[in-house]
Amino acid sequence: MKIADAHLHFFSPAFFRALANQKKVPEVGSLLGWDVPESPEALADRWVAEMDRHNVSHAIIIASIPNDTASVNAAIARHPDRFYPLSMVNPLAINTTAPEGIFLFPAMHRYSLHDDRAKAVIAQAKLVYVHCGVLSVGFRKKLGLPCPFDIRYSNPVDLHAIALEFPNVNFVIPHFGAGYFREALMVADLCPNVISIPPVPTAGFVTNLPR
Repeated sequence: MKIADAHLHFFSPAFFRALANQKKVPEVGSLLGWDVPESPEALADRWVAEMDRHNVSHAIIIASIPNDTASVNAAIARHPDRFYPLSMVNPLAINTTAPEGIFLFPAMHRYSLHDDRAKAVIAQAKLVYVHCGVLSVGFRKKLGLPCPFDIRYSNPVDLHAIALEFPNVNFVIPHFGAGYFREALMVADLCPNVISIPPVPTAGFVTNLPR
């Protein structure tokens, strides 16, 4: 049996620089107690070593800040047989384009999935993760950075009509809806192109991913 990690945040050097800029400090690794990777390639090598140690065949890696597609692309180029990329996208940003794999945070960026700009981004993708439910970012709290999220945009039920409108797009609701377990299962039951995955490090088995 092949094990695939379906939810792996790729905390690249660009991710740490973005946090440092928000905190207005030279670096944040020491504040968090985390190692800051030298490069996306070095981080990719570390993840592959961990995957090998735990018998994980491949993983979906997520660019965890907008416009960090280059980092995950570097990891893919380094280990093309081990990773599949997702990029965080904010549909409200000007001139937003989307790769075929995207991660949407409606509560973080404060928009409805029914917004025409969100639909335009979804229409470009093949695989769409949608974070629903409670959104709490521990490293932001530890750094004293604000978390101005709006969970009125977090109900998985909002995805129902969108999944029906885009039947050729695969949707994933991570963390079993992060508090909206019932709603996440309802949408997954009604829409064959929606799955929900549990909140564990090796998040589940994902097949038929676009390549």
